[in-house]
Amino acid sequence: MATSTVHTIPSDSAFDTHLSSLPPTTLTILYFHAPWAEPCKQMSTIISTLASTYPATSPPSMSFLSLDAEDLSDVSERYNVTQVPHIVLQRGPDVLDALSGGDATRVRSLIEKHAGAGTSGNGSALPPLQSVTRPAPTADTGDAPLPAGGAAEQKEALHQRLAELVKAAPVMLFMKGTPSAPQCGFSRQTVAMLREKGIRYGFFNILADDDVRQGLKEFSEWPTFPQVYVGGELVGGLDILKEEFENDPDFLADYAVSRPTAAA
Repeated sequence: MATSTVHTIPSDSAFDTHLSSLPPTTLTILYFHAPWAEPCKQMSTIISTLASTYPATSPPSMSFLSLDAEDLSDVSERYNVTQVPHIVLQRGPDVLDALSGGDATRVRSLIEKHAGAGTSGNGSALPPLQSVTRPAPTADTGDAPLPAGGAAEQKEALHQRLAELVKAAPVMLFMKGTPSAPQCGFSRQTVAMLREKGIRYGFFNILADDDVRQGLKEFSEWPTFPQVYVGGELVGGLDILKEEFENDPDFLADYAVSRPTAAA
């Protein structure tokens, strides 16, 4: 099943055109960001991960839009965007909710609240291929906080980034490669197990970001990959996942696309 992706809106006029093409029942998630804002780099990954946990339907039940708050100044003014990242949820012409800041848990809860997803299982077991690249360094403009130059400050900033990233989806898989192209046997087996159980999850390719790869070992106190988090809490690696499913066939059933039926 195809899953949702984030659409980049290039202009004010393109935004109006896109909105007019959506059915009035579509939940639209507007993600306002700016290239200079360090918190937006993390939020971009979170929004992409969240989008990948929802199915792509026709007509669309959900539409994730990425808007540069400075380039699309008219749209930003229309939605009273005064800081980034800023998330707006609307259905038809009606704004349902808005949220500023980089709190992954609050963003996820807000989207699930209005999507009605929660644990209903109307998601995809396998997210699409996701390109995750290490963000390039940017100059401090004074508008968004950047980590200070000291090692302690950088470590604290990475810790905060990881704390948000592990909560980017209800079930998060940190793996080598992507679900469609695993880069190690353990990651391949973990993906196969989650697919077999029909679990809806987000993922992060740790080979694409060495800061996350090294930092997560200390953050989780778990030295190997893959790592599986549920609700922001570490479950463990492949062996632990196998053990959990053996001990409890309904383990993670709340996050399944459809609850597995018991064997006859």
